[in-house]
Amino acid sequence: MHKRLFCLVLTVFFTAFYSAAQAAPLPIPKAPSTGAKSFVIMDFDSQRVIAEEKSDQSVEPASITKLMTAYVVFNELASGNIALTDLVTISEKAWRTPGSRMFVEVGKQVSVQDLLLGMIVQSGNDATVALAEYIAGSEDTFAALMNKTAEEIGLKGSHFANSTGLPDENHHMTAWDIAHLASIVIERHPEYYKWYSQKEYTFNDITQYNRNKLLWRDDSVDGIKTGHTDSAGYCLVTSAKKDKMRLITVVLGTGSENARADASQALLNYGFRFFETHKLYDAGTSLASSRIWKGSSDAVPLGLDRILYVTIPRGQYEALDASMKIDNRIMAPVSAGTPLGSVQVRLGEDIVAEQPLVSLQDVAEGSFWQRITDEALLYFE
Repeated sequence: MHKRLFCLVLTVFFTAFYSAAQAAPLPIPKAPSTGAKSFVIMDFDSQRVIAEEKSDQSVEPASITKLMTAYVVFNELASGNIALTDLVTISEKAWRTPGSRMFVEVGKQVSVQDLLLGMIVQSGNDATVALAEYIAGSEDTFAALMNKTAEEIGLKGSHFANSTGLPDENHHMTAWDIAHLASIVIERHPEYYKWYSQKEYTFNDITQYNRNKLLWRDDSVDGIKTGHTDSAGYCLVTSAKKDKMRLITVVLGTGSENARADASQALLNYGFRFFETHKLYDAGTSLASSRIWKGSSDAVPLGLDRILYVTIPRGQYEALDASMKIDNRIMAPVSAGTPLGSVQVRLGEDIVAEQPLVSLQDVAEGSFWQRITDEALLYFE
């Protein structure tokens, strides 16, 4: 009897100890040292910066510039202004552009698709300039288009002087801008993003290999772009997906090809090991209903206009606390999408996510009688 009781006590003790250990938050160490001028780890879905160093510092991006060039080209394809089958005549300027090349020939015609693959996989400066000239007439005009696009998508620390990333004192990006741009390319142009995982490309019987070494090292990595000049150092923006979590890392200004790959791998491992991302609320789902005055309806449904994701330290999901703030005295008319409050998600004292709470439908102004009635009711509010 005493032996059975002792075993039962031990079982209860170890079960409680194991449960407590499981519930204990995982301690988060500092991010690995990278040896880079700047770096950032960003979650794709939540856009949360997990770790960074000088991520708002503008530096030379080298051929990572071509990510913006590609984004402009992808937009032109999506709008129907150009097609992948369009033939581009190669100018002497494109042919003579120094640096890495696809080996196109002056005066020859090459399809937009071939030029894109030459730019993305082979990092060809000649292909890049040819695309810029085809879209905008000249590379200078294309650079102006790049800057306009950068402003539209919220890149605050970037300015482009050319399409290739060749050194220029007026040409720079930040690590945060690069990560944000990468996330936009992945989200808005998945049909073209797949090319960033292509390990080799052959043109004119010349096979060249993607310089992103992580494509060979890590199956979770599916892009995105390398860069190098003597002044910029070795740069790499990488994206990887494990389970339902996608991370984007940027390292700028490392000392070698291996250094940029090793630093990127270390940052990815760190992000996936110590953090997790959860979808909390879908877009368009009613989360609350609020009184609306002087309207054709007396209530308006409230929700989110985009999915709400949160990135948190592993094991802390149960500790999340979500709350809503709704504007006082909402008056009709109200259009769908109008911000009328906010959803705030906290982990302890920290706000880990916040999004506007918006009207999910139009509410027109009510009848004369409804407006008069509500005006009287408001008097006593």
